[in-house]
Amino acid sequence: MKFSAKILFAFFSIFAVCAVQAQQRPLITEDVDIVPTGAVRIGVGVDFMQNAKFPLSGLRGDLTRVGVVQLSAGFAPNVQIELEGTLQNFLAVDSRSASAVPLDIAANGNSTNDIGDITLSAKIKLKNETKNLPSIGFKFGFQLPNTNQSRGIGTNQNNIFGKVLIGKKFGKTHANGQRDLNIFGNLGIGILPAPIERFTQNDVLLYGLAGIFRVSDRFNIVSEVNGRLSTRSGNAPLGTESQGEFRLGTQIRASGLRFDAAAILGLTKFSPRSGVTFGVTYETPAIFAPAK
Repeated sequence: MKFSAKILFAFFSIFAVCAVQAQQRPLITEDVDIVPTGAVRIGVGVDFMQNAKFPLSGLRGDLTRVGVVQLSAGFAPNVQIELEGTLQNFLAVDSRSASAVPLDIAANGNSTNDIGDITLSAKIKLKNETKNLPSIGFKFGFQLPNTNQSRGIGTNQNNIFGKVLIGKKFGKTHANGQRDLNIFGNLGIGILPAPIERFTQNDVLLYGLAGIFRVSDRFNIVSEVNGRLSTRSGNAPLGTESQGEFRLGTQIRASGLRFDAAAILGLTKFSPRSGVTFGVTYETPAIFAPAK
């Protein structure tokens, strides 16, 4: 597992040198649209989260994610493959409570860091949008256990998810192909194994609703609500708690890149209190020819 993680992160680094963005940064709700066949969309960002909580380790503090990377490749007009993860997480510890797992942090240590889990997924566009009906798609994938739970940030679990994607565009079509308003949403299930409970999992409800409003050919306003909801009637197993956030931000196109920024507000007890994210996205022309 460690060897495979090194290979995948080396892959990240090669692409990050060539260009730098994510699917609809700074949004994390998935659009139905597919990257053009043979093209690769590359996104890189940095997140700053205040008062992030980690119930499994009992840590709480300010989290910085450096190198939030997403690679998306169009393998067919209706199929997209995605690889995403975070190169490094840094946590400035503000408080500590009892940990459910042994920690590799000094008793008086005030910081910790770790790589992020890598997620591999596929998105399929099932139906194109019509005048009266929305486009429909499906995304499924899994998150690899690349984190080290003893560092206090990750849970080191294999997580599986699947979700339905729906999108509808409104308004005039402009010269760059963009419409005035793009609204899209996600609804699905995530299967999260409980880190410290044998033969136990939490099937969480995944949700997201987002919008992109065109102000001009170069400037968009974006917003979303996104998260997961525990389906347990009582307390969720440690490490699988409900989380959610609201984002409001902008996208600016310049020099063939799309720059983005957003403010983040946590919506649940276990979400970060607030934060900001910055990033840039680049989409290559067709650089490979998928097999026919």
